[in-house]
Amino acid sequence: MTGKITALDLGNADLSEATKAYFAKCEEKLGLVPNVLRAYAFDDRKLRAFTDMYNDLMLGESGLTKLEREMIAVVVSSINHCYYCLTAHGAAVRQLSGDPALGEMMVMNFRAADLSPRQAAMLEFAVKLTEDPAKIVEADRAALRHAGFSDRDIWDIASTAAFFNMSNRVAAAIDMRPNDEYHAMAR
Repeated sequence: MTGKITALDLGNADLSEATKAYFAKCEEKLGLVPNVLRAYAFDDRKLRAFTDMYNDLMLGESGLTKLEREMIAVVVSSINHCYYCLTAHGAAVRQLSGDPALGEMMVMNFRAADLSPRQAAMLEFAVKLTEDPAKIVEADRAALRHAGFSDRDIWDIASTAAFFNMSNRVAAAIDMRPNDEYHAMAR
């Protein structure tokens, strides 16, 4: 394990067999166990709830592409200055897009990137939902529909943005740090 996981001692040295098996699968597929999973490993139910929601939002059926969902994760995390998620999901944007510069632009200023009108509308909605959720109105949803999103897609955009807002806050609260490996991915 590399990097600092958390400033809190959550006592996850004694992993359950289910968690050990899940971590072995992560090592096999990713070459690492993301520190966010290690941070949740102190409680199997919390780890399972986190991974179930993450996997549904980021890997499940959706009108959003995997890249679009990762772009939302990075833009929300950029607003929240979440070092963990910017590093981990910035790497995912680089990998999925094949464009290292896009990952960096998503982190710094997505508006400088060469985005489709669909992607720009999606990210502007995610920004507003992050910064001013009480000001979301029908015109915001109509702009997404005009860009080609269905009501289900709007749900997925909102759910992804909300999940990363929650994750960013937990990461900040416990001083969660990204795995060192993420820094070199897809560069």
